[in-house]
Amino acid sequence: MSELDIVEAMQSRYTQVMARVADAARRSGRKPQDVLVLAVSKLQSVEKIRAVYSAGIRAFGESYVEEALPKIETLNDLSEARWEMVGHVQSRKAKLVANAFSRIHSLGTLKLARLLDRHREPGNGPLDVLMQVNLSGEDSKQGIVATKRETWQDILAIAQELKAYPNLRLTGLMTMPPLFDDPEHNRPYFRQLRELRDYLNEQDPSLNLTELSMGTSYDFEIAVEEGATIVRLGSILLGERQY
Repeated sequence: MSELDIVEAMQSRYTQVMARVADAARRSGRKPQDVLVLAVSKLQSVEKIRAVYSAGIRAFGESYVEEALPKIETLNDLSEARWEMVGHVQSRKAKLVANAFSRIHSLGTLKLARLLDRHREPGNGPLDVLMQVNLSGEDSKQGIVATKRETWQDILAIAQELKAYPNLRLTGLMTMPPLFDDPEHNRPYFRQLRELRDYLNEQDPSLNLTELSMGTSYDFEIAVEEGATIVRLGSILLGERQY
């Protein structure tokens, strides 16, 4: 594809996706601007990222530190681009991640929180983090297991402990539901994440958690209907990945 073809394709994808997000937001009684579309740009070319940036996307999600850092450097002329880490962060890579991203979606342990807080440069301001919650109990999923409501008190304790880290700011929750043939089956997981956030805020209003990162190219409309404030969209925006 020529550069012009790529730009036109990204513009078309962006327009269609934003219309679907807007419709889902209205169905849930919210405004379209209440939902951030995060373009998951892992394993995507810089040409595609530039094209979707020109279409209007400003937030980009990466999963692999080694891939993300040189890509961020190459695209440093995109002055309004925000880079967010959506993949699992190994403890040994916390130093690399702490200052390269504006938000981490995958905070799953207090150990990682301590490392991110230690390595975040105070001059960059607090690093926004989302607590990753495993609502399905699947071993393949990262995050703090929260399959039973009896464990929510434990999650509250973790959220309250995170308030002690001056270089981190917990703003919400993230989850990845199981893969079903029918995306409608993910609705209970999205609803439960919203209920967990509301529970945490009710128990400790000072937490003031607002964000729900949930929903992908496969099920984002259902996620928005259930209260998603961030949807993580990859192939539906950028096309097939380059493996």
